Formats: sequence, C-alpha cells, structure tokens
Amino acid sequence: MIRVSFNDGWQFRPKVNPFAELSGPTAPFQDVTLPHDAMIGQDRVAPRGEATSEGGAGAYFPGGVFEYRKTFFVPEEYRGKRVLIEFEGVYRDATVHINGDYAGQRPYGYSHFRVDADRFLRFGEDNEIRVEARAHEDSRWYTGAGIYRDTWMLTGELVRIAPDGLRVTTPDIDAERAVVEVATTVENDSMAIRTGEVVTEIRDAVGTVLASGTTQVTVMPGEPATARTRLYVSDPALWSPGSPALHTAEVTLKDEAGDIDAESVTFGIRSLRLDPRHGLRVNGETVKLRGACVHHDNGPLGAATFARAEERRVQLLKDAGFNAIRMSHHPMSKAMLDACDRVGMLVVDEAFDMWTSAKSGFDYSLHFPEWWERDIEAMIAKDFNHPSVIMYSIGNEIPEAGTAVGAVWGRRLAEKVRALDGTRYVTNAVNNMLAIMSELPALVQKARQAKGETSSEGAGINTLMADVGEAMNAISASQLVTERTAESYGVLDVAGMNYSDSRYAMDGDLFPGRIILGTETFPTRIDTYWRLVAQNDHVIGDFTWTGWDYLGEVGIGRPQYLTPEHPKPTPTADYPHLTADCGDIDITGHRRPVSYYREIVFGLRTQPYLAVQRPQHHGKAFAGMPWAWTDAVSSWTWPGYDGRPVTVEVYSDADEVELLVNGRSLGRLPVGEDHRFRADFDTVYEPGELLAIAYRGGVETGRHLLRSATGPVLLRAQADRAIITPHVGDLAYVTLALTDAGGTLHTAADREVMVEVTGDGVLQGFGSAAPSTEERFDTTVRRTYQGRALAVLRPTGIGKIHLRATAPGCEPVETVIGVE
Repeated sequence: MIRVSFNDGWQFRPKVNPFAELSGPTAPFQDVTLPHDAMIGQDRVAPRGEATSEGGAGAYFPGGVFEYRKTFFVPEEYRGKRVLIEFEGVYRDATVHINGDYAGQRPYGYSHFRVDADRFLRFGEDNEIRVEARAHEDSRWYTGAGIYRDTWMLTGELVRIAPDGLRVTTPDIDAERAVVEVATTVENDSMAIRTGEVVTEIRDAVGTVLASGTTQVTVMPGEPATARTRLYVSDPALWSPGSPALHTAEVTLKDEAGDIDAESVTFGIRSLRLDPRHGLRVNGETVKLRGACVHHDNGPLGAATFARAEERRVQLLKDAGFNAIRMSHHPMSKAMLDACDRVGMLVVDEAFDMWTSAKSGFDYSLHFPEWWERDIEAMIAKDFNHPSVIMYSIGNEIPEAGTAVGAVWGRRLAEKVRALDGTRYVTNAVNNMLAIMSELPALVQKARQAKGETSSEGAGINTLMADVGEAMNAISASQLVTERTAESYGVLDVAGMNYSDSRYAMDGDLFPGRIILGTETFPTRIDTYWRLVAQNDHVIGDFTWTGWDYLGEVGIGRPQYLTPEHPKPTPTADYPHLTADCGDIDITGHRRPVSYYREIVFGLRTQPYLAVQRPQHHGKAFAGMPWAWTDAVSSWTWPGYDGRPVTVEVYSDADEVELLVNGRSLGRLPVGEDHRFRADFDTVYEPGELLAIAYRGGVETGRHLLRSATGPVLLRAQADRAIITPHVGDLAYVTLALTDAGGTLHTAADREVMVEVTGDGVLQGFGSAAPSTEERFDTTVRRTYQGRALAVLRPTGIGKIHLRATAPGCEPVETVIGVE
C-alpha cells in the first residue's frame, strides 16, 4: 500500500460538552502538527499544581479529554480502493470518527492501530476525521496525551500486500551463507479468486541485490494467503551491536497486467542462542546486557515522538556505555526501534505495566481482559523485522505473578507471544516482594518473632521499609518467594527480576535451567550487580533504573538530607518537582556523574572521573531513596564557598587515585573494585584547578582535570548538526551554555535565556534539566540549569533556520541550521 504522512493540518482543543456549544463555540481549536502532546501545554489553561488529578506520578500536569480534527480531500480515483488511517500511538482510550461516523477505537495508549476509512469517505470531496483521547489517573509516570506519535494514510488496491505483511527470518546462518525466509501476506477484498506472483529481492546497505526469488500465490476472496520465499545470501554481513549491518527485503506483487503492490522492510541477519552455561549469544558470541530502562517521554518535547529525538537518545545511551534498552513499561515506538537497528542497540520490548490488578484508578487493567491479545499482536507486528529486538517482556511488576491464576495469565501471554514470534525470548519483569505483598505483614512479623522482638506488626513493616532496597532484596530470597513464583518464572525463557540480586547465585543451584536477567536495578549498586553478572553465566545482564531521566514519578532519585522535620526520605517530591531525577542522562541529553561511574564499572573507561558534592550540603546526613546518587556535579566553580569544606568524589578502576588542588597534592587513596570504584577526598574549596590522577601498579593510567570558570559569562549556542532534513520527524538540537572565555562551563551563573527562531523552522521545545521548576517547555524564555538549556527546532521547509539567543549580561549569539 502507498503510505503518506497524515501529520499535517490537524487542529486540537480540550474536549467540550457539545450541548454547551449549541449557542456557539466555547473553546477554539488550535492548529497543530503531529506528533503532539496535548498534556505538556495544558498548564496554559489548566496549570500544573499540587491538586492536579495526575499528582506526582504525572509530574503535576493536569489530565483531561482532548479532541483533534482534520479536514482532508479524498480524490475520486480512490473510489474502489482500500484506504486506511494508521495511528502509531494515541494516549489514551482513543476513539476515531470519520465524517461523523464511528470508525474505530483503541484503549491502550501504546499500540499502533488502523481504521478502515474507505467505507466512510466521500470521494472527490473534503472529509473530516476526529479523534478523542483521554488521560486521567491511569499511569504511574508522565504519559502525555493525545496523538503523540506519527499518523499515516495508506491506500491500496483490493488485492494487495497486507500492512505489516512482510516478515523476515534468518533461521540458518553460517560463515558461508545465511538462509533468509520472507513471508508475505497477501489480502484479497475482491469477489474473485486472484493468482499472482510475489517477487522478492534481498539487498545490502548500498542497494546491491544479493538474492532474489519468485513465488506464485493464489488468494481466495476474504482469505489472506502467505507466500514464503526462501533465499540464500552468501558471505552474509551479520547484524550485531558492534556492527549493525542492515539489509532490505523488497517485495513486488504482480499479475498478468503488471505490478499490483510493493513493500519493503529493513532487517538484519543475526542469530540468538540462550543457555545457562553461555548465557545470551548473538552470532555465537556471549553478550552481557549493559542495560538502560527508559520511559517514552522526550523531556522538553513531552511525550511527542519524533524520529530524531529517538535516534539522538539511542545514540547518547550507546555513547554512555549501554548496549541494551528495556522499554519501560510499554511497547517501544517504531522510530526508536529503527534507531536501535541503525545504531546497534539491543532491545527488550515490554507489553504492559498491569494485567488484571490496577495500579492506578483508571488504568489499562479495565481493558486488559478484552484487549490484551490485540495489543500483543500489535507489538509483535511492529517488532518482528527489527534485529535489535531480542526479547519480549510480557509485564512489569505484575502483582498476580505470585498467584496460581497470575501464572495462568503469564502462560497465556507467553504462549501468545511464541505463537506470533518464535524467534525471540520471553521474559517478565517480576518484583518478587510485590508478588507476595498480601502476605508481607505476616512474613515480617514472623521474622521479628524469630529475633525475639515483640513490637507491633505495623512497626515491623515501617522498620523494614526504612530501606526499601534492602527490603525488596531480602524478601526476594525467602522460601515463600521461591514457592510462589516458581510457576510464573517457569513459563518464561528468561526470569526477569526487579531488585532481586539476592536470588542470582542461589537460583543457579535451586533452578539449574533458570536464566536470569536483572530487568530493573538501583543505579547506586551497579558495582555489586555487575560483579554478579560477570560471575554467574546464567545471569545475562543488568538494566538500571533509569538510563535517561524522565517526567513524572517526581523526585524518586533526588538527593535528600535528614532533619528533625524530615527524619526519613520520602519517595515523592512536592510540587513543583518535575522529573524523577534519577537518570544517568538528564532530560536534555547531558551525562551526569553516575553515568561515568557506570562506564568505569563496565570496564569501558580507563580515565578517572571527578565530581564535587555541593558544598552547601556539606556535613548533612544524606538520605536519598536507593535510586538517588549523591548531589555531586562535575564542576570546580563554587562562588561564595571559598575556604569552605567540600567533598570531592573520584571514580576509577585503578589501584589508587591522587587528588591535587592547584598543584598541591592531597595524597592518594585506594580505589578500584574492592573500594566500589570510588574514593572521597575532603578538602576546602579554592578556585583554580582540581586534578585527579589514577595509578595502577604505581604507573599513571589516566587523569581528569576540572577548572574554575573565571571572568565574564559568555552565552554560546551549539547545534548538534549543521544540516538537517525536512523529512517527517527530523529536528535540530541547540545547546545553549554559559561559559567563560576558555569554554569552561559557568555552572553557578544561571540566568534566563530568550530565544527567537525565524526562517524555515519553529521552536518545538525549550527547557533545561532542572528537576524542580514551574517553567514551561513551550515558551521562548527559560532559565539555565547548571549553566545549560536546550532548544529543539522543527523544520517547516527547505532553507535555513535561524536561532538568536540573548541572556542578561551576555552578548547575543546566533546559529544557522540548514534544511536540505
């Protein structure tokens, strides 16, 4: 079918009561270009705040019901053809009407779906499509709302290749050749039996035909047929994270009159193997998954899914040392899958955050029993040809996993996945403590009695939950968990475990055939986890929470300090906190100190890394949740703190590190694995240079230098690319930074920056990494955070985009991005 973008020409507004508009419009529509997040700009009319229905889970944004409309012309020549409208994602509970008639719906906000439009269309005339979407107390994180992913119009003949109708597998690979099997589904909506030919070509990255074949296919009316073509590629270039070689399968459907339809898909030739001795093997080589859990929002863009935003995020995660992404806790966008294929990033794609037990008042559990199969089908159809996808997760922290009926549901989902795609593995991200939550009070009380303690059951729970990380890990190792989760793990290929490293070694003995994946872990304990991954062949990797900071679940990773008024840490921050504040990379794409620490633990960085704890908190008792890193910043610019005590963190895999302040040595401290790859130096702040030197066996192995910013503050603008394309989904990212004349970042000189965008582009989003702020992403003024802000530009045509930025006390700066 012919596929064209359907993103332009839409209008949007909050849903209004139609009876209220009998006397005239009460809320005007606004012009928008998709993808569009209806929630991110809602605070113009319904402000963010403590009392919003979404609360801290939704970053204090207001939910609501939103409606979109579009008028589009349908040519007369489309009469007698099939016309479909495809939505890659509408959040949530979407309903679609065409020319006033109901055309379709989709409750789940993360599934792509299509509506058959031709039966409702007026040919040779203008037509109207309306889409409604709802977001209200239905998630534990910021979801955004509305038509937040791409839309497409598909047109084709009555006999055609079905949408998602090409499925490529590589069942047999060796050094000499690879077997490539292309299954093509042909549909026939005519009244006659039709016979045609399916011509298939396999091409390499530069377009050279490597193999071709023709298969005859007869299609009965209303009965799709699958034509399989088995081809052989000599000396195949294999896809792997280190060498992501891609191929294209081009398929043409023909009859005696000529070509009827054509489709193409990109795929990779690679093999997967799994066993407890070798772990996960890609093309025969064992791969340990250095994983990042990520949510779907794109920071300053909200939930709007642009291809360039997804590609940039994948590339930055790869550059930071990750080789795998777990999409949490919903299916990944098509754009991100494409990026993972190109960049070389392995993917664990996840279906659901809930099954039949609700986690929020109005979440998908209300629709799960009726819709789960269709949503699994949609995920598999989307993922099937992507070599980056190695595993499907059927759920995340499903409470039912500890019950017999929950195990039945798990088997249903797992077998459905296998029936649709037997080439990947199935996991489920189980939180073992949550799986026995109903029996947790009795378990705690029994443990306290065994110790001779007599305090109340409630007190026992409070004590246990004082360190939720230790609690989850300790309970995970209990016999009760072993018994209650045995069947739920037994239906899987890989036992996904959240915060349960206490089971890694013991399950190697208890369940010799069990393969374990740390599907979600604390960033503060990566050294412990990675040692276990390295030591245990049956443990295939670790996924940290999280690789990239995100909107919502506000403040779970924020630094906290004990005071008489706040004697213990709290999981949720008050308004105006905006982000979870727990990612290795912040919402603008800047790496935080924990990212460099992780890179060292992974064995990917030999240079030491310096970070300085904020001197204003020196001496206070740190008490963050287990997702919270220290408040350290990689900066030696702390005006106002001259002569005040400060703690310097040095990360390294060497034997020892030396710290020098303005050339004066503070001595050496042991570091490396036995010291958790970290040494802390207490000193006093004095402007100048801070230098860390690492040594192994007395020989220097690397150094890291920080300089204090001095002199006037300069505003600088740096675009990520000088030239972008006008294609759907492309963007330009411009970093605005406050520096001194030598380029050192002024992390303590934050101020408001104003941007003006002219030419062939618009400002799509403007923000900083500030975890707590009342500023919006849809304005032209934004205060920097630690010296940085980020402007995101969307092209509107071929030409040039001009950005001019100003800030108090700084000379204006300009940058030009070409669009061609």
